[in-house]
Amino acid sequence: MLLFPTFPIAQFSPVPVKPTVPVSVPGKPQSVVRPTPPPQPPNNALPPQPTLAPQPLLAPKEVIRLREIRPLQGQLDNVPVFNSNSPELVKTEGILLSTFPKKGMRHADAHLEYTFNQRFDFFSHHITRARNQSQTRSLFQGVLVYNPGDQPATIESLQAASYLTRPDALYVDLPSYVNDPIGRVFAGPGSRVVNDVLRGRRQGSLPLQVVVPPGEVRLLMNLPIPAGKVVPTSNGRSTLMRLKTNAPVHVANLAMYAPQDAKGRERVPKVEQWVNLLINGKLAGPRDRVPTPPDNPTNRIIYGRVSGVAVGSRWEANLTDGPKSKDLTIPKRGRAFSYGISLLPNGTFGTGQVQSAPMVVRYPDTAYLANGNYGIQYSLTLPLYNNTRKMQSIAVMLETPIKQDRAKNQAIFSIPPQARIFYRGTVRLRYRDDSGNRQTRYIHLVQRRGQQGEPLAQLNLAPKSRRTVEVDFLYPPDATPPQLLTVQTGAPQTQTASMPNP
Repeated sequence: MLLFPTFPIAQFSPVPVKPTVPVSVPGKPQSVVRPTPPPQPPNNALPPQPTLAPQPLLAPKEVIRLREIRPLQGQLDNVPVFNSNSPELVKTEGILLSTFPKKGMRHADAHLEYTFNQRFDFFSHHITRARNQSQTRSLFQGVLVYNPGDQPATIESLQAASYLTRPDALYVDLPSYVNDPIGRVFAGPGSRVVNDVLRGRRQGSLPLQVVVPPGEVRLLMNLPIPAGKVVPTSNGRSTLMRLKTNAPVHVANLAMYAPQDAKGRERVPKVEQWVNLLINGKLAGPRDRVPTPPDNPTNRIIYGRVSGVAVGSRWEANLTDGPKSKDLTIPKRGRAFSYGISLLPNGTFGTGQVQSAPMVVRYPDTAYLANGNYGIQYSLTLPLYNNTRKMQSIAVMLETPIKQDRAKNQAIFSIPPQARIFYRGTVRLRYRDDSGNRQTRYIHLVQRRGQQGEPLAQLNLAPKSRRTVEVDFLYPPDATPPQLLTVQTGAPQTQTASMPNP
């Protein structure tokens, strides 16, 4: 029997921080700074934007980079991830994702009966939209935790962040490469969420600890996604929490329009209202496009939105020449090799490797895999070794070539890059520079489809010497896979061809 006691529900209002960080690219002085919404305090004042002369439009060309593209060593860990991204656009309230038991529920098919124990992650991204004034009521997102056992369950929040698009993390235009030592550069809620969690932060608006008595339910989150009053309008919320529980629990993510009093004023939903929606509600809508079954031979895949429990919170790997080697030998001068990042079906760059996290439970109309690995941390160690008798200049880069599946040992880029942004997020680099000083650098990247990378780390490696570079990032929810992590010695080899018609 479920017991649902009344208890106070905190109201949260995260304070937005607007980044005003100038661009800084090693070896490439920059004059462009990130545009920010005025006004800014005097101490945050930026120099005026440079006036750029109009440039003629260039016909895009394909640039083929010849290189070895390797499967990524290592694998995902076994930490389960509560992954709620369907429906992305919520128009009807209901259950977004529930791992509660089916027994006693009016719509049993909305509950997946999965129990979390010890470490698990919570990820969600949902949007609300209003086309007219009658649709502007705030949508609330509520997360319920149920303890089915006979001992109290304590859920600890290790790192956590939850942000709205407006006002917390607007999709502002950013340069492709910005040094961000203190974490004030972001574009979109997904970019800001993974930035916080990568730095080990826990947002103050989310609880440090929640204790759930035996047989009872507690709220882990009760936050709004306000659409806004000027229509048409939309807003979204991205949330990522790394959690730990000392006893088995079930989790549900729900969407409810704000209750109103007699005068039409919005109220924060109470726990009893959330529980009533959980027991009597059906899946929220509208439902997203049904994904292509894995055994379908078509070349055009509908990946689908994710809603279920995936397995894998972190991909950790020591990238070496082979299983018996401790070194990663650098490429020959003028050459490069790459490792696939967030590889998925029909996007393996000829490696045949699919990195998408498997789903242990899911709704039938949602993705078969957690394609994109949103919120998953890649922790990659590169023990670089210069096996030559000359000093070599090495660059480590993240790149976004055009997705392809069959061509081996080549990455196809577009010059200029295409308009659509495929990557927004922060990458952390740790290494010793050429003076032997330990460096930790955070770099926010924005890359468009077909965009070549800029050096995240540049090293001059002495003959027969070694240097280790550590690369860490959480795959951003606002990104589109796949990408490549590239090691390059000197200038690359290229072939150029006309861009084919789309």
